[in-house]
Amino acid sequence: MTPMLRTVNRVALGLVGLVLLAVGGAVLAVGLGVHPPSWWIHDDRHDVLLSTAERTRWRDEAWWWPTVLAVLAVLFLLALWWLVAVLRRRRLGEVLVDTGDGAGALLRGRALENVLAGDAARLDGVSHSRAHLTGRRNAPEARVRLLLEPHVDPAVALDRLTNECLAHARDSAALPSLPAEVRLRTHKHKAERVG
Repeated sequence: MTPMLRTVNRVALGLVGLVLLAVGGAVLAVGLGVHPPSWWIHDDRHDVLLSTAERTRWRDEAWWWPTVLAVLAVLFLLALWWLVAVLRRRRLGEVLVDTGDGAGALLRGRALENVLAGDAARLDGVSHSRAHLTGRRNAPEARVRLLLEPHVDPAVALDRLTNECLAHARDSAALPSLPAEVRLRTHKHKAERVG
């Protein structure tokens, strides 16, 4: 999860929690017999949240239903975006490198991703590559995507990626293993006319 998304997540959850706590606590206090201030939405413990007049006040206005639907659609899209962002696999921020002295060192995950993607992009027939690290910092896993030229044999590209790029990344970070999920796609090209 990116730092910005983590901050948005914490702020949104904190605000929702505070609002629910304040409203719930106030409703509970009124229900237990505390006299609310004059501006509060409940007058006593037998009061309903919304009266019939309050619920039907704007129903006949032309702007009411489009506004309600637009607000609900925006809230739904924001909740869906938040849910997808939270459930998506997290990018690994740092990798623990064994230096041999027992202390270890931290390598930025983005740096290892960039090296891995750069090595893969230099392979013959690879036009574009992306790398993404997940897992734990002492046991990272790689997700690599390669866009291959039409003439490239995918088995050869996968073999070179495994034996050269992934082995280089694993050895340079002194990792015992670097499991990888590799997705290969090829460029689409127009059919050629045979004359």
